[in-house]
Amino acid sequence: MSSELVIHVTGARPNFPKAAPVIRALGARGVAQELVHTGQHYDDAMAKVFFRQLALPQPDVDLGVGSGSHARQTAAIMTGLEELFLARRPALVVVYGDVNSTVGAAIVAAKLGIAIAHVEAGLRSFDRTMPEEINRVVTDQLADLLFATSPDALTHLGNEGVRAGKVHFVGNPMIDTLLANLDRFDADQARRDHGLNGDYVVATLHRPSNVDDPDDAAELVKAMHSVADIAEVVVPLHPRGRARLEAAGLFSHDRLRVIDPLGYVEFLGLVRGANAVVTDSGGVQEETTILGVPCLTLRANTERPVTITHGTNRLVTRAELGFVASQVLSAGRAADWPVPPLWDGRAGERIAEVIEAYVHGKGAAGEGRD
Repeated sequence: MSSELVIHVTGARPNFPKAAPVIRALGARGVAQELVHTGQHYDDAMAKVFFRQLALPQPDVDLGVGSGSHARQTAAIMTGLEELFLARRPALVVVYGDVNSTVGAAIVAAKLGIAIAHVEAGLRSFDRTMPEEINRVVTDQLADLLFATSPDALTHLGNEGVRAGKVHFVGNPMIDTLLANLDRFDADQARRDHGLNGDYVVATLHRPSNVDDPDDAAELVKAMHSVADIAEVVVPLHPRGRARLEAAGLFSHDRLRVIDPLGYVEFLGLVRGANAVVTDSGGVQEETTILGVPCLTLRANTERPVTITHGTNRLVTRAELGFVASQVLSAGRAADWPVPPLWDGRAGERIAEVIEAYVHGKGAAGEGRD
């Protein structure tokens, strides 16, 4: 196996739109690469549809780890990746975002002396109760190349003592994917598919802080019903927390319709035509920022503050959601809004340029690590 091999590790739905432009740009440069899917998300709507819709190559390896607790899932990922990395001995392992596959791959690679690149480095919510925050911090401390999507990420990495030479401000590859597929996001088709005639709101809800505790779930359902009192609400519901939200009465409002998770193109077609989005997802905050759709994030914090300062996003509590949603729907969508720097559709090319220079300059796997 080539000492200049790059292995990309993906595992969950948010990873795929980030990885696609990087894989494509490296392929155009002739860099040897393989794609590993850990199987952290494994059904069609949560994973397989992305390979079809984003023209991602089929994974060279699918570990098929499936679901489980954080410890069990991460352990299965690490066991499978250790065997693979020992066999392949790549020059660089590229990880994306903040899921368990990301931190698992980073730990295994670091212990084997294999260099690591982290795409979407430096994001911080400063909330250690979020498992994703632990994954972000650990991965960034182990990474040899850190690709930042926003200026605030550069500040965070500097404050944590990450050497500036490791960090590259490249923009957001998820936005590359969005802009490349913009013409495919058909809001009119989404309205027809879901029988929507007037104003509507899209909601995506799955964070532990909203769905794990029965009392939180009951508050969330009450808040979502207050939105459904003023507009149709469509909820492509993540499997996580579905049973608890159903038990709390989410399905009982006649203007709130729960549907299965959608493919990438179908989901963003639905979002593109929405009057507002309610979410606790990180990626959706970014996508609405580019699409100009008002986004109400049901969290106490966000690791993507640039979507507030340079976008359409705002943080809201469950108690105030109905009132704020009413204000947003009355005001309508803005004609113009700021867009974060370098969210221009070329992040994948910038990342590929750095990776190509790194693997060609480092030679055998593990050389050049701090």
